[in-house]
Amino acid sequence: MIKKVIVINKDTSFIKGLKYSLEHEGFIVESALTIKEATEKMKKYDYDLVIMDILLPDGNGLLLLKAIRGNSQVPIIVLSDKNEEMTEILALEYGADDYLTKSINFMVLKAKIKALFRRINMNNTGKDKHVVKIDDFIINTVGRRISINGRNVVLTGKEFDLFYLLISNPGRVFTREELLETIWGYEYFGDIRTVDVHIRRLREKIEEDSRNVEYIHTKWGKGYYFKRKNAGVALE
Repeated sequence: MIKKVIVINKDTSFIKGLKYSLEHEGFIVESALTIKEATEKMKKYDYDLVIMDILLPDGNGLLLLKAIRGNSQVPIIVLSDKNEEMTEILALEYGADDYLTKSINFMVLKAKIKALFRRINMNNTGKDKHVVKIDDFIINTVGRRISINGRNVVLTGKEFDLFYLLISNPGRVFTREELLETIWGYEYFGDIRTVDVHIRRLREKIEEDSRNVEYIHTKWGKGYYFKRKNAGVALE
């Protein structure tokens, strides 16, 4: 199935280069130069991927990112000139699946995009067994949705992948490095604290009290693990 991408960026030369590169791989690429234009297009059309900058001429792109994530689980890659740790953390907090700088090679970017869609497609197989119940959770691996005790929880693509990996391996401690490599892929060059940001967001969404966790636990000095009800100690 052909994937439809929207690139939100004020730099027309950059859009032209990225559009040419992605269309060469078979993607349909549309663009928007402003928040207003992007908002109007996303109300009218469905996209399979959003690639956006946060420095936009008519406002703060982080607010647009937050608004998109509040209404959709579409994968979002932030591609920006701003190489600042706090900006990256905020983008991830607001729901971005990945944060990259414009200096990234287009070949690497395309590899990341393909890896992202591969992970999504893997979760779309085995439709006869796509609904799984584990403890308080009902997990729809096709729709990439979860509910806890009947309450629907909206997760980003990376949050779902992270949650599903942990809950599928209860008691197993994953190091940050393992999670970064498994969920983000070998081609990810970002800060390892990306994992901590996503774990914190997951806890805020699924834990009744994110400061007194029931499900996703920290093994100090090691990493993170999912604890089943009535389960024993975490496996090293």
